[in-house]
Amino acid sequence: MNDSARIVIIGGGVIGLGIAYHLAELGVTDVVLLERHQLTSGTSWHAAGIVGPLRASLNLTRLAQYATELFPRLEEATGQASGYRRTGGLWLARRPERMDELKRIAHMGDVCGLTVGILDKACVAERVHGIVPDGIEGALWVAEDGQANPVDICAAYAKGARSAGIRILEGTACSGFVTKNGRVAGVKLASGLTIDCQAVVNSAGAWARDIGALAGVPVPLQAVEHMYVVTEPIAGLQDPFPIVRDLDEGIYIKGDSGKLVLGGFEPNAKIFDVRGPAGERPFLELPEDWDQFEPFMSAGLRLLPALSETGIRHFMNGPESFTPDTRPLMGESPYLRGFYVAAGFNSTGMMSSAGAGKAMAEWIVDGEPGLDLWALDIARFDRSAAARPFIGARMEEAVADLFRMHWPYKQATAGRDVRRSAFHRTFAEAGAVFGAPTGWERPLWFGGAERALGYSVGAQKWWGAAKAEAGRMAQGVGLFELSPFTKLDVFGRDAARLMQRLCANDVNVAEGGAVYTQMLNRRGGIEADVTVTRDGEDRFRVISGAATRQKDLAWIQRHAQDLGLDASVFDATSSEAVLGVMGPRSRELLQSLTDADLSDAAFPFSTSRRIDIGMVNLRATRVSFVGELGFELYVPVECAESLLATIIEAGGSYGLAFCGHYALDGCRLEKGYRHWGHDIGPKDTPLEAGLSFAVSWMKDDFIGREAPLAQKAEGVRRRLMHFAVDGANPLLLHDEPIFRDGKLAGLTTSGGLGFRTGLSLSLGYVACEPGETKAQMLASDYEIAVAGTRYTLRALGKPPYDPAGTRMRGHEEKNS
Repeated sequence: MNDSARIVIIGGGVIGLGIAYHLAELGVTDVVLLERHQLTSGTSWHAAGIVGPLRASLNLTRLAQYATELFPRLEEATGQASGYRRTGGLWLARRPERMDELKRIAHMGDVCGLTVGILDKACVAERVHGIVPDGIEGALWVAEDGQANPVDICAAYAKGARSAGIRILEGTACSGFVTKNGRVAGVKLASGLTIDCQAVVNSAGAWARDIGALAGVPVPLQAVEHMYVVTEPIAGLQDPFPIVRDLDEGIYIKGDSGKLVLGGFEPNAKIFDVRGPAGERPFLELPEDWDQFEPFMSAGLRLLPALSETGIRHFMNGPESFTPDTRPLMGESPYLRGFYVAAGFNSTGMMSSAGAGKAMAEWIVDGEPGLDLWALDIARFDRSAAARPFIGARMEEAVADLFRMHWPYKQATAGRDVRRSAFHRTFAEAGAVFGAPTGWERPLWFGGAERALGYSVGAQKWWGAAKAEAGRMAQGVGLFELSPFTKLDVFGRDAARLMQRLCANDVNVAEGGAVYTQMLNRRGGIEADVTVTRDGEDRFRVISGAATRQKDLAWIQRHAQDLGLDASVFDATSSEAVLGVMGPRSRELLQSLTDADLSDAAFPFSTSRRIDIGMVNLRATRVSFVGELGFELYVPVECAESLLATIIEAGGSYGLAFCGHYALDGCRLEKGYRHWGHDIGPKDTPLEAGLSFAVSWMKDDFIGREAPLAQKAEGVRRRLMHFAVDGANPLLLHDEPIFRDGKLAGLTTSGGLGFRTGLSLSLGYVACEPGETKAQMLASDYEIAVAGTRYTLRALGKPPYDPAGTRMRGHEEKNS
């Protein structure tokens, strides 16, 4: 006998209940929520209850900030108190670099309308009575910081969901799933019953990885033992007691009905196996571990000596789940349609439940959330990220990373060397400093004295190496590791129809043609930024960035299925290595190694050919992300080392240099090239992003066409602009406020140093009036705020490096 529902939510904690509540608010009530024990009995019941709305980026702050709007009105909406109160909060800094970080975050608070301020040491002691400010540089004050009762929040969500007609079944465990044609179709219960459904939400918290495994869906999170202590009541305790985060010590302190709570985020967190007997118990408490907690206790006593004058009422040790990059997992799995995940909230579940609940409800009902949440999308991880040894290794630092200094360009150290390209050994021997920004080991820069990793909030130690690499490339030839590129082959009788439907540009070109284009969602937002090469009448190669491999693959496969087209997709990413050969002498170098004609006439820009280089047959494509004449060489993995050796042996005569990822990014900034996930994404349209040249306006059948057409007629309300800071080199990253004629007008999307021009450059969206011309926008005065200091921005009408693009096409530009 089967039951049925449109949506089944697995997990009766604060996240699952938050999603149910917000589905009800959207009018979707054909929903069943399953909890194997009792509501809140997993990890929600022992949450610390901190509400902190401020984050380092715009969309993550908006997501968190929603809790400060929802929690105060939950009681009015449901009749159930939430225990929410504003207390204010201090973020302490014990080093100048941390103050720089807090000043950057303060700008985000200003942008989002939060009440924030930078305090000196004396003011810190005034805000929190009894605090010892020794060793403190200063602090960030956030008036909207607060706290709530997690159990009360869950009760309010549950009451609201039930009153709308959503069913909540306690004592009901999931034992498996029914899938049909790559889509979830039902949930099997331990009782033997099956609930037929169209969508499942896995919000099982610390148990979400095992629930995902039942469906073949990787969920990369790991449960660890997470600890805090609650003191005895303290007479005369400040009320309200502000949330105190001593970031450099890794601890937090909050008030709790006249008592204090002290907790922390430790390195080398203790792994907890939820599959063991203890993991089956509701309201689980693990044994006290004072040895593990001692560093936090000592730090708390130094900061607030009053803690030594009272006893400890309770030592709480319970399971909490963390992800490899300390960011939540949200969205639809790229591996199974209709299977959504909302888990891995890294000890911020209660606070996140409001924004995450709203976003997940929108994602399920509308097909996308109201915010661009790519940073949290579970599609950013592949299957290997959920391997237990990998996520176990990452817990050496992932838990502590929540409070640790968020250095610009910081690279993980634990769980490394999982994915190496065939070029890795040669680059390592050449002195590469490797990072793994997307899971792939790739050279960041090459250097002798600068070889060791080191972090700074100012000038980066690798700037000199990257500048030298870019300079040598601009004079001769640079070799870039590009193997992490996503490489997808689309083929079949209807492959051309599918690609024309997905791509905003016209990809119906001759064989060998390479077309730069975007794939849009139905609202006109950019879901993928790709180069499409036509390999034959019914075969195409799609190239995109490393980070979006699973996302882009699922996007193409699912549209082929939905459109009922005879087209298949093969992921060739791991079967081919890619070498970028870039620079004014790149053609000379490669021509010396092949009998193919590489001249402009025979091999023009934006085309692709099969050629021989030495003894290796490969595909060469004439495109460039660095703004120089160049070729991308796609070679079978087994031939990669031979190819690289051949090029290196011949390269000395042409000024060959090894170049890293940081040099590449600086060069692309000099050309104003967009980076998906930073400068463009699902909430940005081609017209806003300055990419109308990549749209074929004569096509009438591509997805998302109506939205950019309407924008073209009405005018856009913001534009992506290119800026330079003259006379200074502040460290530009992202989300720095941009002021136009003295008024806040937008935020940067990416930034950095251009190594060939020596300019500090950034891209950023700036608000405008519909119909405003580019010339009008360029005529305005601009400033940027970086860590509390404002700098004059120069709006760029053209890229500062080779604005006509003649170098990329193989011709030296005069006076470039």
